[in-house]
Amino acid sequence: MSRRSGTPLGRAALTGATWLLALVFVFPLIWMVLTAFKQESEASTDPPTLLFTPTLDQFTAIVDRGFLPYLLNSAFVSVTSTAFVLLLGVPAAYALSLAPIPNTRGALGFFLSTKMLPIVAAIIPLYVISQNVRLLDHVWALVVLYTAMNLPLAVWMMRSFFLEVPGEMIEAGRVDGAGLPTLLRRVILPVVAPGIAATALVCLIFSWTEFFYAVNLTAARAGTVPVFLVGFITGEGLFWAQLSAAAVLASLPVVVVGWIAQNHLVRGLSMGAVK
Repeated sequence: MSRRSGTPLGRAALTGATWLLALVFVFPLIWMVLTAFKQESEASTDPPTLLFTPTLDQFTAIVDRGFLPYLLNSAFVSVTSTAFVLLLGVPAAYALSLAPIPNTRGALGFFLSTKMLPIVAAIIPLYVISQNVRLLDHVWALVVLYTAMNLPLAVWMMRSFFLEVPGEMIEAGRVDGAGLPTLLRRVILPVVAPGIAATALVCLIFSWTEFFYAVNLTAARAGTVPVFLVGFITGEGLFWAQLSAAAVLASLPVVVVGWIAQNHLVRGLSMGAVK
């Protein structure tokens, strides 16, 4: 038996420790889902109620409370901003990785510096600008901000993916007479597609879960799902069951998208990890 494989007892202990650690991280999510199917009186007991009759009353109450407009706002803002990030980020990543442009380090430093300013330091100017251009409490204000917020991260991620494209493939495409649009569409993008999918999913999650800009720049018309969740924190206390049901509904779209794109996500995040 090789030293790497270890003893059966050691492998069993490692497997048990891994499952225990995974359970610790997943337990809050499991508890949230269970609480969503409880009555409000059962969700607030001490000690917690473990045996209960599942009910969909909380989900019905969430829909009746006007959850759908917030969900549609989040979907529009997240998908649109992610599309803009990819539209702007793919050419930028190509230029900073495969195209011979001057001062690449300066451009990368600029992208990185935009993430160093705390968002709370910029909220007052952003609020004034949004008010002056009549985008306050409007979904397009969030689209612009989320695009600017995610673009530096997307460029850095996709640049690392573009660097993995073999130079021989690009030279072969140029020898065959392919121009830059054809080169990108038929040679480069198929290779980096998993990385682009991973970048898109990360940007989508960041936009979907962003709270600070949404709660300060929106009200009744353009509120997103995180803003809707805040409505369950009142002076009368927390409505745990309804809050859990709303959190489950808010998490479900991202979980479904992540599950569908998991193969691309794993391939994209592992590009360049093994030589």
